[in-house]
Amino acid sequence: MTTTKGSAGYIVRKKSDYLGGVIEHFDIKKKHDVVSIIEDYGSMAYSARTLSRASKIYDKMLADPDCSIILCLAGSLFSAGLKNVVVDMVNHNMVDAIVSTGAIMVDQDFFEGLGFKHYIGTSMVDDDELQKLHIDRIYDTYIDEDDLRICDETVGKIADSLPAKPFSSREFITERGRYLDKNAKNRESVVLAAYKKEVPVFVPAFSDCSAGFGLIEHQLRRREHVTLDSARDFLELTKVKMAAKETGLLMIGGGVPKNFAQDVVVAADILTGKTKMHKYAVQITVADERDGGLSGSTLKEAHSWGKVDLGDTQMVYAEAAFAFPLLAAYAYRKGSWRSRAPRRFGRLFLE
Repeated sequence: MTTTKGSAGYIVRKKSDYLGGVIEHFDIKKKHDVVSIIEDYGSMAYSARTLSRASKIYDKMLADPDCSIILCLAGSLFSAGLKNVVVDMVNHNMVDAIVSTGAIMVDQDFFEGLGFKHYIGTSMVDDDELQKLHIDRIYDTYIDEDDLRICDETVGKIADSLPAKPFSSREFITERGRYLDKNAKNRESVVLAAYKKEVPVFVPAFSDCSAGFGLIEHQLRRREHVTLDSARDFLELTKVKMAAKETGLLMIGGGVPKNFAQDVVVAADILTGKTKMHKYAVQITVADERDGGLSGSTLKEAHSWGKVDLGDTQMVYAEAAFAFPLLAAYAYRKGSWRSRAPRRFGRLFLE
Protein backbone atom coordinates (compact mmCIF):
# COMPACT_ATOMS: atom_id res chain seq x y z
CA MET A 1 0.00 0.00 0.00
CA THR A 2 1.43 3.37 -1.02
CA THR A 3 1.59 5.84 1.85
CA THR A 4 3.09 9.23 2.64
CA LYS A 5 4.13 10.84 5.91
CA GLY A 6 2.22 13.80 7.26
CA SER A 7 3.74 16.79 9.03
CA ALA A 8 3.48 15.05 12.40
CA GLY A 9 5.29 12.00 11.06
CA TYR A 10 2.31 9.64 10.96
CA ILE A 11 1.22 7.73 7.87
CA VAL A 12 -1.41 9.38 5.65
CA ARG A 13 -3.28 7.17 3.22
CA LYS A 14 -5.15 8.23 0.12
CA LYS A 15 -8.51 6.91 -1.12
CA SER A 16 -6.75 5.13 -3.99
CA ASP A 17 -4.72 3.13 -1.43
CA TYR A 18 -7.93 1.44 -0.33
CA LEU A 19 -9.88 1.19 -3.57
CA GLY A 20 -7.70 -1.26 -5.47
CA GLY A 21 -8.88 -4.84 -5.94
CA VAL A 22 -12.34 -5.03 -7.49
CA ILE A 23 -15.04 -7.50 -6.40
CA GLU A 24 -15.61 -10.00 -9.23
CA HIS A 25 -19.00 -11.61 -9.78
CA PHE A 26 -19.51 -15.38 -9.84
CA ASP A 27 -20.36 -16.87 -13.24
CA ILE A 28 -22.73 -19.85 -13.05
CA LYS A 29 -22.14 -20.53 -16.77
CA LYS A 30 -18.53 -21.59 -16.22
CA LYS A 31 -17.89 -25.31 -16.37
CA HIS A 32 -17.68 -25.86 -12.63
CA ASP A 33 -18.29 -29.47 -11.61
CA VAL A 34 -21.22 -28.31 -9.49
CA VAL A 35 -23.71 -31.09 -10.23
CA SER A 36 -21.53 -33.86 -8.82
CA ILE A 37 -20.56 -31.72 -5.81
CA ILE A 38 -24.18 -30.95 -4.90
CA GLU A 39 -25.28 -34.54 -5.45
CA ASP A 40 -22.39 -35.81 -3.30
CA TYR A 41 -23.42 -33.33 -0.62
CA GLY A 42 -26.73 -35.21 -0.45
CA SER A 43 -24.98 -38.15 1.19
CA MET A 44 -23.28 -35.94 3.79
CA ALA A 45 -24.77 -34.11 6.78
CA TYR A 46 -25.56 -30.65 8.18
CA SER A 47 -25.66 -27.76 5.68
CA ALA A 48 -24.15 -29.90 2.90
CA ARG A 49 -27.21 -32.16 2.88
CA THR A 50 -29.74 -29.33 3.21
CA LEU A 51 -28.05 -27.38 0.40
CA SER A 52 -28.20 -30.48 -1.79
CA ARG A 53 -31.90 -30.93 -1.12
CA ALA A 54 -32.61 -27.22 -1.62
CA SER A 55 -30.80 -27.27 -4.97
CA LYS A 56 -32.89 -30.21 -6.12
CA ILE A 57 -36.10 -28.46 -5.01
CA TYR A 58 -35.14 -25.37 -7.01
CA ASP A 59 -34.51 -27.55 -10.06
CA LYS A 60 -37.90 -29.17 -9.42
CA MET A 61 -39.51 -25.69 -9.49
CA LEU A 62 -37.88 -25.04 -12.86
CA ALA A 63 -39.05 -28.41 -14.21
CA ASP A 64 -42.65 -27.87 -13.06
CA PRO A 65 -44.48 -26.28 -16.05
CA ASP A 66 -47.10 -24.77 -13.73
CA CYS A 67 -44.67 -23.20 -11.26
CA SER A 68 -43.78 -19.50 -11.32
CA ILE A 69 -40.70 -18.61 -9.27
CA ILE A 70 -40.37 -15.60 -6.99
CA LEU A 71 -36.80 -14.77 -5.98
CA CYS A 72 -36.40 -12.87 -2.68
CA LEU A 73 -33.14 -11.05 -1.95
CA ALA A 74 -31.97 -9.51 1.33
CA GLY A 75 -28.53 -8.75 2.70
CA SER A 76 -25.49 -7.26 1.01
CA LEU A 77 -25.46 -9.79 -1.82
CA PHE A 78 -24.43 -8.03 -5.03
CA SER A 79 -21.60 -6.15 -3.35
CA ALA A 80 -20.27 -9.60 -2.39
CA GLY A 81 -20.06 -10.85 -6.01
CA LEU A 82 -23.51 -12.40 -6.51
CA LYS A 83 -24.98 -9.89 -8.97
CA ASN A 84 -24.25 -11.83 -12.14
CA VAL A 85 -25.75 -14.98 -10.61
CA VAL A 86 -29.10 -13.19 -10.64
CA VAL A 87 -28.45 -11.55 -14.03
CA ASP A 88 -27.98 -15.03 -15.50
CA MET A 89 -31.06 -16.35 -13.71
CA VAL A 90 -33.15 -13.57 -15.26
CA ASN A 91 -31.60 -13.98 -18.72
CA HIS A 92 -32.06 -17.76 -18.70
CA ASN A 93 -35.70 -17.75 -17.53
CA MET A 94 -34.89 -19.14 -14.09
CA VAL A 95 -36.94 -16.55 -12.17
CA ASP A 96 -40.30 -14.88 -12.89
CA ALA A 97 -40.50 -12.08 -10.29
CA ILE A 98 -38.06 -10.55 -7.81
CA VAL A 99 -38.67 -9.06 -4.37
CA SER A 100 -35.61 -7.29 -2.97
CA THR A 101 -34.27 -4.78 -0.52
CA GLY A 102 -33.55 -1.35 -1.95
CA ALA A 103 -29.86 -1.57 -1.13
CA ILE A 104 -29.39 -4.53 -3.47
CA MET A 105 -31.27 -2.99 -6.40
CA VAL A 106 -30.00 0.59 -6.00
CA ASP A 107 -26.79 0.88 -3.94
CA GLN A 108 -25.36 -2.27 -5.53
CA ASP A 109 -27.00 -3.14 -8.87
CA PHE A 110 -27.98 0.26 -10.30
CA PHE A 111 -24.75 1.64 -8.82
CA GLU A 112 -22.65 -0.82 -10.86
CA GLY A 113 -24.85 -0.25 -13.90
CA LEU A 114 -23.70 3.36 -13.79
CA GLY A 115 -20.13 2.10 -14.07
CA PHE A 116 -19.09 2.16 -10.41
CA LYS A 117 -17.50 -0.75 -8.52
CA HIS A 118 -17.25 -2.50 -5.19
CA TYR A 119 -13.76 -3.13 -3.85
CA ILE A 120 -12.06 -5.87 -1.87
CA GLY A 121 -11.37 -4.63 1.64
CA THR A 122 -11.01 -5.89 5.19
CA SER A 123 -12.85 -5.50 8.48
CA MET A 124 -9.49 -4.98 10.22
CA VAL A 125 -9.27 -1.32 9.33
CA ASP A 126 -9.52 2.14 10.88
CA ASP A 127 -13.14 3.07 10.15
CA ASP A 128 -12.55 6.65 11.23
CA GLU A 129 -9.94 6.94 8.48
CA LEU A 130 -12.36 5.41 5.96
CA GLN A 131 -15.03 7.91 6.96
CA LYS A 132 -12.68 10.84 6.41
CA LEU A 133 -11.78 9.49 2.97
CA HIS A 134 -15.47 9.01 2.00
CA ILE A 135 -15.13 5.22 1.85
CA ASP A 136 -18.10 3.15 3.07
CA ARG A 137 -17.47 -0.35 4.41
CA ILE A 138 -19.70 -3.44 4.16
CA TYR A 139 -17.78 -5.91 6.35
CA ASP A 140 -14.80 -6.67 4.05
CA THR A 141 -15.98 -4.67 1.02
CA TYR A 142 -15.49 -0.98 0.24
CA ILE A 143 -17.61 1.52 -1.70
CA ASP A 144 -16.64 5.02 -2.78
CA GLU A 145 -19.16 7.32 -1.06
CA ASP A 146 -18.63 9.99 -3.71
CA ASP A 147 -19.72 7.50 -6.39
CA LEU A 148 -22.71 6.54 -4.28
CA ARG A 149 -23.78 10.19 -4.11
CA ILE A 150 -23.81 10.29 -7.92
CA CYS A 151 -26.05 7.20 -7.86
CA ASP A 152 -28.41 8.98 -5.43
CA GLU A 153 -28.50 12.07 -7.64
CA THR A 154 -29.27 9.94 -10.70
CA VAL A 155 -32.27 8.39 -8.94
CA GLY A 156 -33.49 11.91 -8.18
CA LYS A 157 -33.04 12.98 -11.80
CA ILE A 158 -35.05 9.98 -13.01
CA ALA A 159 -37.83 10.99 -10.61
CA ASP A 160 -37.61 14.56 -11.98
CA SER A 161 -38.32 13.23 -15.47
CA LEU A 162 -41.51 11.39 -14.47
CA PRO A 163 -45.10 12.59 -14.02
CA ALA A 164 -45.90 13.83 -10.52
CA LYS A 165 -47.99 10.90 -9.28
CA PRO A 166 -47.78 7.77 -7.12
CA PHE A 167 -45.69 4.90 -8.50
CA SER A 168 -45.31 1.35 -7.26
CA SER A 169 -41.70 0.37 -6.66
CA ARG A 170 -42.03 -1.95 -9.67
CA GLU A 171 -42.99 0.98 -11.89
CA PHE A 172 -40.11 3.11 -10.64
CA ILE A 173 -37.60 0.28 -11.05
CA THR A 174 -38.89 -0.22 -14.60
CA GLU A 175 -38.02 3.44 -15.24
CA ARG A 176 -34.52 2.83 -13.89
CA GLY A 177 -34.22 -0.14 -16.25
CA ARG A 178 -35.29 2.12 -19.12
CA TYR A 179 -32.63 4.63 -18.05
CA LEU A 180 -29.92 1.95 -17.97
CA ASP A 181 -31.00 0.65 -21.37
CA LYS A 182 -29.94 4.01 -22.78
CA ASN A 183 -27.15 5.04 -20.40
CA ALA A 184 -25.58 1.98 -18.74
CA LYS A 185 -21.80 1.84 -18.59
CA ASN A 186 -22.02 -1.73 -17.30
CA ARG A 187 -24.86 -3.72 -18.88
CA GLU A 188 -24.47 -6.62 -16.45
CA SER A 189 -27.38 -5.37 -14.35
CA VAL A 190 -30.37 -7.17 -12.81
CA VAL A 191 -32.51 -4.03 -13.15
CA LEU A 192 -31.65 -3.83 -16.85
CA ALA A 193 -32.05 -7.57 -17.50
CA ALA A 194 -35.42 -7.62 -15.72
CA TYR A 195 -36.58 -4.59 -17.72
CA LYS A 196 -35.72 -6.31 -21.00
CA LYS A 197 -37.16 -9.71 -19.98
CA GLU A 198 -40.37 -8.25 -18.44
CA VAL A 199 -39.58 -9.70 -15.01
CA PRO A 200 -41.19 -7.43 -12.38
CA VAL A 201 -38.92 -6.29 -9.54
CA PHE A 202 -40.50 -5.17 -6.26
CA VAL A 203 -38.76 -3.25 -3.48
CA PRO A 204 -41.37 -2.89 -0.71
CA ALA A 205 -39.17 -0.69 1.52
CA PHE A 206 -37.77 1.37 -1.34
CA SER A 207 -36.80 4.50 0.58
CA ASP A 208 -34.75 2.44 3.03
CA CYS A 209 -31.68 2.68 0.82
CA SER A 210 -29.64 5.10 -1.21
CA ALA A 211 -32.65 5.77 -3.46
CA GLY A 212 -34.31 7.47 -0.52
CA PHE A 213 -31.71 10.24 -0.60
CA GLY A 214 -32.38 10.91 -4.26
CA LEU A 215 -36.14 10.89 -3.74
CA ILE A 216 -36.13 13.34 -0.82
CA GLU A 217 -34.02 15.72 -2.92
CA HIS A 218 -36.55 15.33 -5.73
CA GLN A 219 -39.48 16.01 -3.40
CA LEU A 220 -37.75 19.03 -1.85
CA ARG A 221 -37.13 20.53 -5.30
CA ARG A 222 -40.67 20.05 -6.58
CA ARG A 223 -44.01 20.88 -5.05
CA GLU A 224 -45.61 18.31 -7.37
CA HIS A 225 -43.51 15.18 -7.18
CA VAL A 226 -43.22 11.41 -7.48
CA THR A 227 -44.35 9.34 -4.51
CA LEU A 228 -44.15 5.60 -3.85
CA ASP A 229 -47.30 3.59 -3.21
CA SER A 230 -46.53 0.60 -0.99
CA ALA A 231 -50.12 -0.64 -1.09
CA ARG A 232 -49.91 -0.83 -4.88
CA ASP A 233 -46.73 -2.87 -4.49
CA PHE A 234 -48.64 -5.35 -2.37
CA LEU A 235 -51.55 -5.47 -4.82
CA GLU A 236 -49.28 -5.93 -7.84
CA LEU A 237 -47.34 -8.84 -6.35
CA THR A 238 -50.65 -10.34 -5.22
CA LYS A 239 -51.79 -10.13 -8.86
CA VAL A 240 -48.67 -12.09 -9.83
CA LYS A 241 -49.65 -14.77 -7.33
CA MET A 242 -53.23 -14.81 -8.65
CA ALA A 243 -52.03 -15.12 -12.26
CA ALA A 244 -49.72 -18.06 -11.49
CA LYS A 245 -50.98 -21.63 -11.37
CA GLU A 246 -48.41 -22.63 -8.75
CA THR A 247 -45.64 -20.65 -7.07
CA GLY A 248 -42.24 -21.36 -5.60
CA LEU A 249 -40.14 -19.12 -3.39
CA LEU A 250 -36.36 -18.96 -3.52
CA MET A 251 -35.34 -16.75 -0.60
CA ILE A 252 -31.81 -15.53 -0.07
CA GLY A 253 -31.75 -13.91 3.37
CA GLY A 254 -34.96 -12.89 5.09
CA GLY A 255 -36.40 -9.55 6.16
CA VAL A 256 -39.07 -7.59 4.31
CA PRO A 257 -38.74 -9.43 0.95
CA LYS A 258 -39.38 -12.80 2.60
CA ASN A 259 -42.46 -11.59 4.49
CA PHE A 260 -43.82 -9.63 1.52
CA ALA A 261 -43.63 -12.64 -0.80
CA GLN A 262 -45.21 -14.97 1.75
CA ASP A 263 -48.03 -12.56 2.64
CA VAL A 264 -49.38 -12.48 -0.91
CA VAL A 265 -50.91 -15.91 -0.34
CA VAL A 266 -53.12 -14.49 2.41
CA ALA A 267 -53.82 -11.36 0.34
CA ALA A 268 -54.88 -13.43 -2.67
CA ASP A 269 -57.15 -15.52 -0.44
CA ILE A 270 -58.78 -12.35 0.96
CA LEU A 271 -59.36 -10.98 -2.56
CA THR A 272 -60.56 -14.18 -4.22
CA GLY A 273 -61.71 -16.48 -1.44
CA LYS A 274 -59.50 -19.22 -2.81
CA THR A 275 -55.79 -19.53 -3.45
CA LYS A 276 -53.01 -22.05 -3.12
CA MET A 277 -50.12 -21.85 -0.72
CA HIS A 278 -46.65 -21.54 -2.22
CA LYS A 279 -46.02 -25.09 -3.42
CA TYR A 280 -42.22 -24.88 -3.10
CA ALA A 281 -39.99 -22.85 -0.81
CA VAL A 282 -36.26 -22.66 -0.17
CA GLN A 283 -34.50 -20.24 2.16
CA ILE A 284 -30.77 -19.68 2.60
CA THR A 285 -30.13 -17.78 5.83
CA VAL A 286 -27.85 -17.46 8.85
CA ALA A 287 -30.67 -16.05 11.02
CA ASP A 288 -31.85 -17.92 14.10
CA GLU A 289 -35.53 -18.67 14.74
CA ARG A 290 -35.36 -18.44 18.54
CA ASP A 291 -36.03 -14.70 18.81
CA GLY A 292 -39.31 -15.02 16.93
CA GLY A 293 -38.07 -12.73 14.16
CA LEU A 294 -39.17 -13.14 10.58
CA SER A 295 -35.73 -13.61 8.99
CA GLY A 296 -35.09 -16.86 10.86
CA SER A 297 -38.64 -18.17 11.07
CA THR A 298 -38.89 -21.60 9.51
CA LEU A 299 -40.95 -22.61 6.51
CA LYS A 300 -42.72 -25.07 8.79
CA GLU A 301 -43.86 -22.07 10.85
CA ALA A 302 -45.05 -20.30 7.68
CA HIS A 303 -47.32 -23.28 7.03
CA SER A 304 -49.25 -22.46 10.22
CA TRP A 305 -50.14 -19.12 8.60
CA GLY A 306 -51.33 -20.85 5.44
CA LYS A 307 -48.50 -19.37 3.34
CA VAL A 308 -46.24 -22.30 2.43
CA ASP A 309 -47.08 -25.92 1.73
CA LEU A 310 -44.97 -28.46 3.58
CA GLY A 311 -44.01 -30.88 0.80
CA ASP A 312 -41.05 -29.39 -1.07
CA THR A 313 -39.46 -26.95 1.36
CA GLN A 314 -35.97 -26.59 2.76
CA MET A 315 -34.20 -24.24 5.16
CA VAL A 316 -30.44 -23.94 4.52
CA TYR A 317 -28.47 -22.39 7.36
CA ALA A 318 -25.50 -21.12 5.42
CA GLU A 319 -23.92 -17.87 4.30
CA ALA A 320 -25.25 -16.80 0.91
CA ALA A 321 -21.96 -15.87 -0.79
CA PHE A 322 -20.94 -19.54 -1.06
CA ALA A 323 -24.29 -21.38 -0.89
CA PHE A 324 -26.32 -19.37 -3.42
CA PRO A 325 -23.87 -19.70 -6.36
CA LEU A 326 -23.70 -23.47 -5.86
CA LEU A 327 -27.49 -23.80 -5.84
CA ALA A 328 -27.94 -21.57 -8.91
CA ALA A 329 -25.08 -23.19 -10.84
CA TYR A 330 -26.49 -26.66 -10.10
CA ALA A 331 -29.88 -25.66 -11.52
CA TYR A 332 -28.25 -24.01 -14.53
CA ARG A 333 -26.22 -27.16 -15.31
CA LYS A 334 -29.24 -29.45 -14.85
CA GLY A 335 -30.90 -27.45 -17.62
CA SER A 336 -34.58 -27.65 -16.66
CA TRP A 337 -34.85 -23.92 -17.48
CA ARG A 338 -34.34 -24.66 -21.16
CA SER A 339 -37.91 -25.86 -21.62
CA ARG A 340 -39.62 -23.24 -19.41
CA ALA A 341 -42.10 -20.84 -20.96
CA PRO A 342 -41.34 -17.23 -19.95
CA ARG A 343 -44.07 -15.77 -17.74
CA ARG A 344 -43.45 -12.08 -18.59
CA PHE A 345 -45.48 -10.95 -15.58
CA GLY A 346 -44.50 -7.36 -16.34
CA ARG A 347 -47.27 -7.42 -18.93
CA LEU A 348 -49.88 -7.77 -16.17
CA PHE A 349 -49.47 -4.08 -15.44
CA LEU A 350 -49.58 -2.58 -18.92
CA GLU A 351 -52.26 0.09 -19.15
